[in-house]
Amino acid sequence: MTPDEYCQQKAAASGSSFYYAFLFLPPERRRAITALYAFCREVDDAVDGVSEPQLARAKLDWWRSEIANLSAGRPQHPVTRALAPAAASFGVSAARLNEIVDGMQMDLEQSRYLDFKGLERYCYHVAGVVGILSAGIFGYRDPRTLEYAEQLGTAFQLTNIIRDVGEDARNNRIYLPLEDLKAHAVTAADILNARYSDAFATLMRFQARRAQAYYDKALGALPQADRRAQRPGLIMAAIYRTLLAEIERDGFRVLDRHTSLTPLRKLWIAWKTWIGA
Repeated sequence: MTPDEYCQQKAAASGSSFYYAFLFLPPERRRAITALYAFCREVDDAVDGVSEPQLARAKLDWWRSEIANLSAGRPQHPVTRALAPAAASFGVSAARLNEIVDGMQMDLEQSRYLDFKGLERYCYHVAGVVGILSAGIFGYRDPRTLEYAEQLGTAFQLTNIIRDVGEDARNNRIYLPLEDLKAHAVTAADILNARYSDAFATLMRFQARRAQAYYDKALGALPQADRRAQRPGLIMAAIYRTLLAEIERDGFRVLDRHTSLTPLRKLWIAWKTWIGA
């Protein structure tokens, strides 16, 4: 199996909406973004798939050393070998990759966020940086496009947090800021014990409005000159906003179920957005 095939398999197996955004790209850019996505999956799995924190830290340290190998021109892992051309052609830098690893490290160090400022920092590392790197792979002329990409990444992560409230709680994680819980009279115990209430629904509507505001801010920042090049991000925005609307229509039943869109629906949204952008 070649490094590119390894990354393709990693992306396809995840079932992520990102996969559908990659389909319409030219081969070189598609290989680069698939390799970046596979890197994100690998470092995320280093934390989520390990029950012993010390082992997870060791794995992240290994990835930091592998990023250094990539910079030195001697990558060992299939993902970093696949990333090597992207590093040269599209500015996928070691500093940015290490920022992503920093975000995964945060998951080992805290399972609660007191306020949105702290959560926003986390979102930057695990999603905003990915947005910036992705924008470079898709291509841009106006540097303001990087602001759009960072904000869009945060919007995606906020949507993921809303979707995964119950799953995260079962792993003793609450990403909803504790200041928001307090303001809406919802306790951490309510989340951990999957207790629905009118207060919880109001809390989640507040979270959804915040995510939508980030989508609006991101799309408003995208320069028209780069709109066609950034169509994969627009596809993701369309898919994720549809998912967010589905969650809201379902009454934010996120504590005991996982809302998702069918592959056919994602493909339809992707195609419609690609030709319409």
